[in-house]
Amino acid sequence: MLPGADVCYAALKARDRRFDGHFFVGVSSTGIYCRPVCTARTPRRSRCHFFLSPAAAERDGFRPCLRCRPELAPGQSSVDASRRLAQAAASRIDDGALTDASLADLAGRLGVTDRHLRRVFDAEFGVTPVAYAQTQRLLLAKRLLTDTAMPVTDVAMASGFGSVRRFNDLFRRRYRMSPSGLRRSPPGAAVSTLEFTLSYRPPYAWDVLLDFLAARTIAGVESVAGGAYRRAVSVRTPAGPRAGWVVVRHRPSRHALSVTVSGDLAMAVPPVLARVKRLFDLDCRPHDVAAALGALAEATPGLRVPGAFDGFELAVRAILGQQITVRAARTLAGRFAAALGTPAVTPFDDVTTTFPTPARVAQAGPAALVGIGVTSPRARAIVLMADACRSGQLVLEPGLDLESTMTALRAIPGVGDWTAQYIAMRALSWPDAFPAADYGVKKAMGEVSPARVAARAEAWRPWRAYATMHLWRSLAKEMA
Repeated sequence: MLPGADVCYAALKARDRRFDGHFFVGVSSTGIYCRPVCTARTPRRSRCHFFLSPAAAERDGFRPCLRCRPELAPGQSSVDASRRLAQAAASRIDDGALTDASLADLAGRLGVTDRHLRRVFDAEFGVTPVAYAQTQRLLLAKRLLTDTAMPVTDVAMASGFGSVRRFNDLFRRRYRMSPSGLRRSPPGAAVSTLEFTLSYRPPYAWDVLLDFLAARTIAGVESVAGGAYRRAVSVRTPAGPRAGWVVVRHRPSRHALSVTVSGDLAMAVPPVLARVKRLFDLDCRPHDVAAALGALAEATPGLRVPGAFDGFELAVRAILGQQITVRAARTLAGRFAAALGTPAVTPFDDVTTTFPTPARVAQAGPAALVGIGVTSPRARAIVLMADACRSGQLVLEPGLDLESTMTALRAIPGVGDWTAQYIAMRALSWPDAFPAADYGVKKAMGEVSPARVAARAEAWRPWRAYATMHLWRSLAKEMA
């Protein structure tokens, strides 16, 4: 829900980053809407109108600020069911779900009727899903026009507009200028890389998160070097699969991550950026988490729960890691990718492969996995998981019905509660996932019984996934 107007105005005057992305302010005297952290002079209270989303502000005739750039605002994490559904729909719209499909198709994937989806979406964002999608396309186009030299035609296509003429007309009507009028640099025929900025709410324990990912990188698919995360990427788009690479770096002075995307992925920017946001948990509200965890969170402020660039990849990694060390699991995952992955062209010697698809793994069968050192039970579990993902019976993405997804996971022979909770924590981005039977969690809490661990962890709801990260961190520091 939108905070009270007095709260919003107080946050605006203080430029309080805890509210960045939580609301937007339209200024009647200028016709512009901003983030609450905008460095422009604070307007009078009587001129301020507050909105839940950029789409709601644009619906009322406001256009985005060119200084604070509302398209760069961080998102919002959610816990209750209706908000989860609305956020899940928004995430898929950000991925381009309404570019080549209808609202009914999207609602069907989320397991609800389109009428119900419209109702909860309007309650969360103040606009319909279609209006939200239109605003997101325009904001992406604005970002591409501002930050890249892509030709206008390519910008229109990459942003999900099927017609350049429609794009030009809508852009002029909404922003009162032509797309070319927003250019900072002259257009080029092609781009080799694209640069983007993704904001977060501070504090952000970047070094700790990067260390966590570095210890679990899959050789050939991803690497951590020079303070940056990089990986090979393959995503599906309405025009077919797109492959390339991304590099993510920290920009602490800007409270943001910079993301370099290879030009080959220019037509897949929305899903690529959405996956980066999930991997680095950019929707987190760290002050809310810290308030719930209390003393547990004091040693490492801003610790995030690393998500997953791809849910199936994370699920395979989780099964491979059952009852073995992190290092051993990493070795197996590297062999797995080398045997079944697809060669990728990147500028990095240690990033050469995209992770295999569910179809490729299901086709290979358990024998191929046993041949690279995976035990027979785990090989069967991975192939069953791949088959379920390939058929659509199992979708490992955030925002879907949690209980049904967890039930489907546990129904796979070889997937117990620890594996299901770990997948929920990272692939499903569920903030309250909690592997009570995890050895590290039990040791950090000084307990032996999972039941006792679970009982004590009740105090950390609804942020038990973050509690897990803090427990693992405390254990790592103790053993260092």
